[in-house]
Amino acid sequence: MEYSSLIKERYSVRKFSVKPVEQSKVTAILEAARAAPTACNKQPQRILVLQDAESMEKLKTCTPCTFDAPMALAVCCNMDEAWVRSFDNYNGGVIDASIVGTHIMLAAHNLGLGSTWVGYFDPAVLRKSFNLPTNIEPVALFPIGYPAPDAKPAHLHAQRRPLEETVVYRSF
Repeated sequence: MEYSSLIKERYSVRKFSVKPVEQSKVTAILEAARAAPTACNKQPQRILVLQDAESMEKLKTCTPCTFDAPMALAVCCNMDEAWVRSFDNYNGGVIDASIVGTHIMLAAHNLGLGSTWVGYFDPAVLRKSFNLPTNIEPVALFPIGYPAPDAKPAHLHAQRRPLEETVVYRSF
């Protein structure tokens, strides 16, 4: 798909069909995630692939926002491996994981799949349910699957603020 069409047509899918996602498409999404830029190319992302019924049931204990998708990706970052800004010791792992998440959403849409970014989850429950060590920080969940025939964008999806409200040009 042409990039400008891809970014404009993609929307958060919150209603999925029961059709499973082919492993070749899961692999393609994971390859797109692996290609995401990270600070100093540290690649601190860690992605949990949740495809079986037991994993998806566990995920439902962490969030109500699975939307009955057939699978999900939980994007995390290894905080011990992420780049740290020397000026103030800011750890960039969450930013890196967020970039990875964006690649996941765009790759899924490009493959004819739907996804949505879920930030509404209990990280402590996710950590416990999936045995995550303390240095692995859960960042976002991505339910993924084929959109249901009646899936549609949220009513505010196409509304965008004018550039003048979100961009400031400065000259020095």
